[in-house]
Amino acid sequence: MQLALKNDLPFATVMVNHQGETVTISNVLVDTGSATTIFSADMMALVHIVPSPEDILFTIRGVGGTEVVFTRTIERIQIAELSLSQFDVEIGGMDYGFDINGILGMDF
Repeated sequence: MQLALKNDLPFATVMVNHQGETVTISNVLVDTGSATTIFSADMMALVHIVPSPEDILFTIRGVGGTEVVFTRTIERIQIAELSLSQFDVEIGGMDYGFDINGILGMDF
């Protein structure tokens, strides 16, 4: 896995496959302090993952504050040669004031 340092933080590029669609997501923070993986709603909309009335919303908390998210199981997540199938992710607004499209947590 190749990481890029931005502001002394490690970032990666992730590929997500869902229902026959693929999106490459750059600016994903690799965060060993995060228990779960979260992607921006804008990026997930590219593979047709959007909120539905049946979704249960959760509030997650971290160093950056709080975030309201919903969860989905994606078919596949891949970083370089590493991949997982049927992977649960959280999806939220991710409006943190800097360019970030996701956080890769310890669940990966």
